[in-house]
Amino acid sequence: MRFAGIIAEYDPFHNGHAWQLAQARALGARQVAVAMSCSLTQRGAVPLLPEAVRVQAALHCGADFIFALPAPCACAGAEAFARAGVRLLAAAGCDALVFGAETPDTALLMDAARVLASEEYRAALKAQLAAGARNFAAARQAAVETLRPGSALAALLDQPNNNLAVEYCKAILELDVPLTPIPLPRQGANHGEALNGNVQFASASALRALWTQQGVEALRPYVPEAVFPLYQEAAAAGGSTDFSAAGRCELALLRARCTGETPFANVRGVSEGLEHRLEKAVRASTTLDELLNTLTTIRYPRARMRRLAMDAAFGYTEEAFPALPPYLHLLGARRELLGQLKQAALPASHSLMRLQEENAACARMVQAQLTASDFAALCRAKPRPMGGALRQKIIFLTI
Repeated sequence: MRFAGIIAEYDPFHNGHAWQLAQARALGARQVAVAMSCSLTQRGAVPLLPEAVRVQAALHCGADFIFALPAPCACAGAEAFARAGVRLLAAAGCDALVFGAETPDTALLMDAARVLASEEYRAALKAQLAAGARNFAAARQAAVETLRPGSALAALLDQPNNNLAVEYCKAILELDVPLTPIPLPRQGANHGEALNGNVQFASASALRALWTQQGVEALRPYVPEAVFPLYQEAAAAGGSTDFSAAGRCELALLRARCTGETPFANVRGVSEGLEHRLEKAVRASTTLDELLNTLTTIRYPRARMRRLAMDAAFGYTEEAFPALPPYLHLLGARRELLGQLKQAALPASHSLMRLQEENAACARMVQAQLTASDFAALCRAKPRPMGGALRQKIIFLTI
């Protein structure tokens, strides 16, 4: 491994993320690039902190390059999220992908990935869904068990980080890129797990809740010492997200789209009459939580419904933008390493204005990113004006 890649959100950056970066170095990486979600996250929400704060945190703790994972790619299911991140890091020249997993067994994860990439799996999945599986995750596990009965593969897919790890491996196979998968054992709390007295590692979701409930000072034990002042500055400047305001803004966008017949029919991910359920819920709900409570069922998990609602709010359709990122948007770097981006397999720049001039695909993706950035700026504790993504300069860390 010479040039490691990591796909992340750093929402917020914490001790577990710093440990992962340090492990990549310890395993031999001379450089580390990160593909990072910006204005929207994989859970279908605005991140707690602006990308500038998260970029600085990552650079302080060992990253060499930070590339933006564009909003439509970040706010997507595990498969699309993984493919976008793998595409970016491979284009940047990475030769390895480092990621966390509950089961850090490379051979097992790759075996699962090969099964999920097969035609036999797709047929088995279709059969499970048609037979009335309670939800997609259950159908997925049952399909794998049908193909590989008695193996550990189906059980592997019962953990959130394993699921994403398998999707990373599958993306490497399907995109045919020269990335070596390097899984690391997940440290500390699992995703969504509440704080339990572990004073070193905590999940990002628990830290977001802690910030909302107790303020920035409560995060001090769980984040690197060099990073905590960045969070204090962001809090003092009103830079963190007001999630109540974000919910009202999202619901306002959804209401504005409730015009004409079946206004959500073309939203990506819509199937089985979801467009009608979504419209009915939008018309009746007065808060985003109420909307999501109405949409969430055993068959339709809350995470999927959050992404669906955000997709609908922004009018994301399958044809609106490229399925994979068409450029490398550089958010931050070590200045002395910039020269190696001349070898990148995609157009690379810190300027969205420059990137949108590359071609029509780049222009569509840039526009989607700008729209999401302006939305996130409005949702801060102290709202920011439009156009911040166009004015943001590259963040350098010099040795």
